[in-house]
Order: sequence, then structure tokens, then C-alpha cells
Amino acid sequence: MPHFTPGPDPLFPYLGELDYFDFPDPLALPDSVVAVGGNLSPGMLLSAYCQGIFPWYSEGEPVIWQSPDPRLVIFPENLRISASMRKILARGVFEITFNRDFAGVIKNCAQIYRPNQGGTWITDDIISAYSELHILGRAVSAEAWLEGELVGGCYGVLVGDVFCGESMFAKKSNASKAAFLSLAMEFFAQGLAFVDCQTPSRHLESLGGTRLPRRDFLRLLSRHVPPPGSAGAF
Repeated sequence: MPHFTPGPDPLFPYLGELDYFDFPDPLALPDSVVAVGGNLSPGMLLSAYCQGIFPWYSEGEPVIWQSPDPRLVIFPENLRISASMRKILARGVFEITFNRDFAGVIKNCAQIYRPNQGGTWITDDIISAYSELHILGRAVSAEAWLEGELVGGCYGVLVGDVFCGESMFAKKSNASKAAFLSLAMEFFAQGLAFVDCQTPSRHLESLGGTRLPRRDFLRLLSRHVPPPGSAGAF
């Protein structure tokens, strides 16, 4: 890989919420890496998501933009809630809120221990960038509270009729699942087309995730995200 400045490039132009950046076509590339460099300004991030791309890199690396193959998605009709989880939600074991503590959620996602992972991809730059998206109303969170303590949550980005899930955390069993399922049910009730879970995992597949070839995912995404320059783009 050529030499790049670690993290966001300070010389790359800042793109505002409505600015559009045209990334290389993921289907023209041999692996998941679509581009390297740039920054995490709102226009870069939103442009990436509406093209099926997201930043995924580690501390000390430049911003790496990726579009994995296959992609994991959850459709409304496939959302799977176990009988035990339904009881937890029905009994109100956790108080579930939306956007009450985005900062707390993303910071906990960065700090939570994840087995078999060498650190976190949620760097200070990522936290700052997605917090800015949250202020703009583009990044959202769900929180699970127990006796007034934040014990679980998830966050992601909304583009068009799609929720792009980024990360979740749990300090108590089932807390992150309760937050995520509550958010998914709320969005599906409002007409959300699907949740983009990005990379496959057993946990997300147990909640109804379906693997799609990248080509099929990008075709599906294009039907639910307005094209750049149109009314309601992003």
C-alpha cells in the first residue's frame, strides 16, 4: 500500500451534508477495498453509504473505504425475535430509548471488549465524525437502560429507506439485542426497506440476517436510496 497519512487526510476538502463524492465502482474491484484516503466529513460518509461503502480501518491506518462481498441484510419479514426475547421486551426488563445518549453508545461500542479482535475500529476520529452526523440527524442510536444505567445500545446511519448498522454493545445479557430489535421494529413500522448489517456474523444471522452477493446488494440499495441531486437525496 502506498504511504498515506494515518486517519483522515487533513488536506482533503471538507464535504458538507449535501456535497457528493463519487467513489470507484465496487464491482470493478477485486476485493472489499474500494478506496484509501480522504476524510470523514458528512458528505464523504453519506456519499459512501448511499454507494454501499463504509469506512473500516484501524488506528494508525489511513481511512479505508470498504464494500464487502457478501453483504448481510435484514428484511422486515425476516426479523427474528425469539420467544425469550419477546418476553424480555414485553416485561420491559430494559428501558429502551432512541437518541437519548448517542455519545454514550458510541463510546461504549469503542471500549467494549470483543474476543478475537485486536482493538477497535471506532477511533477518536470515527467518534467525532459520527457524532457530527448525529447532530445533523443522520446517525441514530438506541439505548437499553437498567436502573438508570446505560447497559446496551447500537448506532448506525440512515440513508433513504435504509438503516446502516454500525456497532452495538452490551454490559448486561440481551441489552444490545433489546436495543437493536426495538430500533429495527420501530423503523420497519415506519416503512424502512431493510437493515444493512454490513458483514455476516452468527449473531446477526440469528436475528434474521440474509447474505446477499455484493452485486445484488448494490442493486437493491440503489432502489431505496435517492440518486445524488434529487429531492431527498441521502
